[in-house]
Amino acid sequence: MRQYILQRLLIAIPTVFGVTVLIFLAMRVIPGDPLQTIYTESTGAYILSEEELAEVRASLGLDKPLWQQYLSWMGQVFRGEMGYSFWTKDPISQMILRRGPISAQIAIFAVVLSWLFGVPIGLLSAWFRNSWADQVSRAGITIFLAVPSFWLGLLIILFTVLVLTWRPPLTIIQFWEDPGANFAIVALPSVTLGLGLGAATARMARSAALEALFDDYVRTARAKGLGNSLIIWRHVFKNAMLPVITSTGLALGGLLGGTVSVEKAFAVPGLGSLMVQGMQERDWMMIQNLVLVYGLIYVFVNLLVDLSYGMLDPRIRYS
Repeated sequence: MRQYILQRLLIAIPTVFGVTVLIFLAMRVIPGDPLQTIYTESTGAYILSEEELAEVRASLGLDKPLWQQYLSWMGQVFRGEMGYSFWTKDPISQMILRRGPISAQIAIFAVVLSWLFGVPIGLLSAWFRNSWADQVSRAGITIFLAVPSFWLGLLIILFTVLVLTWRPPLTIIQFWEDPGANFAIVALPSVTLGLGLGAATARMARSAALEALFDDYVRTARAKGLGNSLIIWRHVFKNAMLPVITSTGLALGGLLGGTVSVEKAFAVPGLGSLMVQGMQERDWMMIQNLVLVYGLIYVFVNLLVDLSYGMLDPRIRYS
């Protein structure tokens, strides 16, 4: 197991390096110049002369060769310094640290909720395949897969506001500051994302369980006289979880990066809304560092998925 973990870590290192290089180059080749936006601001508050524009480029290090700009950016990242927003002048690292826990809570709660009802429904639907319960569960899965998350979120908002007359807080409140108010912020977005993700989890679990139910070890377990519950949870569950973990890991990476539509629907001050703000303002420094955070999250989540493979299936560990 130690060698397996070491191999995966060694693979992750060049992956992270490639992600940083791609992000850096992409931000330099996309059309448009954020400084030019400041230069042509119609309000007159940010009109710069050519000399002032050159001074701004020099202060940001944009007049240096690309390799020096990349090394300077990496040095800032390793020191925990990601620069400042063009418009608000706030440190980007502090903005990410303040908004990140909200998005992380929503993502983790959504994944937990999806597993709580998605995995049991998928396994039971596979065990009682082609029964009325299987037909009902498959119809429900199809409905929740087809409904867009932002539309479902709007329905939940209308129900809670008009029927229950309840409104969650619209400011950033961390869990350690006020657990009740924090839960009120993340509860509805988590349910909205968890329903759609749970439907995808149930479908994946059903497909994987159906494949496992016809394997030799299941027939052997039945021939030994083991009960249905033992066969499902001791034999089928482990082998059916590998594709479910893969799909959940990819979904979790996207959720941690920030789901823009749901955060906008619920007015949640998370990373997704911060990315939209950066794009609208063409704040390329914020966008560059947020995309870096998203990329690192994906690499880290995929590393955890690979390690979980080795824990669930020894054949993968020693292959």
